[in-house]
Amino acid sequence: MNNVAMYTSQNISDNELAELVNQYAPLVKRIAYHIMSRLPPSVQVDDLMQAGMIGLMEAARNYDAGQGASFETYAGIRIRGSMLDEIRKGDWAPRSVHRKARQVAEAVRNIENATGRDARDHEVAEVLDMSLAEFHKTLQDSSGCRLLSFEDMGHGEESIESRIDKGFSGPFEGVLKEDNKRNLSEAISGLPERERLVLTLYYVEDLNLREIGAVIGVSESRVSQIHSQALIRLQSRLGHLVSDD
Repeated sequence: MNNVAMYTSQNISDNELAELVNQYAPLVKRIAYHIMSRLPPSVQVDDLMQAGMIGLMEAARNYDAGQGASFETYAGIRIRGSMLDEIRKGDWAPRSVHRKARQVAEAVRNIENATGRDARDHEVAEVLDMSLAEFHKTLQDSSGCRLLSFEDMGHGEESIESRIDKGFSGPFEGVLKEDNKRNLSEAISGLPERERLVLTLYYVEDLNLREIGAVIGVSESRVSQIHSQALIRLQSRLGHLVSDD
C-alpha cells in the first residue's frame, strides 16, 4: 500500500489494516532475523515474528503521518520494541550470565578509572581471574542477554535514555535529561575505534555479524564478542546513571 499517509488510527479500516500488515510482513521477518543473530538457539524466530506482527498492527493503528516520520520508520521502532519485550518476558539467560556480565562491567570501570584509558582484554581477564579464552567466552555468552541497542537507547520504557531519566523531576528535570543524553552520546563516541565501528555497521548500516566480520577481517564469533564488549563498556561508563538489575 502506498497511501499509508492517507489515514491514521482514527480512520483505518479492517481491510486497510490487513493490506498494510501483509505489505510490511517482510519487514517483521527481516527485523526478527536481525535480532536472532545475537540470541541462542533456544529462542524461536517464530515467537519473535509473532510479537513483531503485534507491533506492526499497533503501529498501523497508531501511526500519524502528521508527526513527520515515515510509516516504515515508525513501524520498525514498534516492531523491534515488541520483539524485545517478548524476549525480556522470557528472560532465557541464566542468572550466572547476568552476574558475569555485571562483573565484567565493574572490572572495566575499575581499570579505566585507574588507568585513564580503555581497559584491555587481558587486563579485564586478569582482574576476573580468567584466561583470555574464558573472558572471550563470557563475552560471547553475554552478547545475547545484553539487549541494549541503539534502538533501545532511544525508545521505550527500557531505553537507556528512559532509565537514566528516571528519578529526575522538578524545575531542572529538562536540563538534567539533556545532560544525561549528552553523557550517553559522549560515551558512545569515546568507545575504542573497532567497537564503535561494529556498532555503526550493525545498527546504522544494518549489517549482520557475518557481514561485519568480512568487512573488518575477523570471525563472526569475534564480532559478537566485540559487540558485547562495546555494550558492557558503555554500561561501565554510564554506571552512575544506569543500573543493571
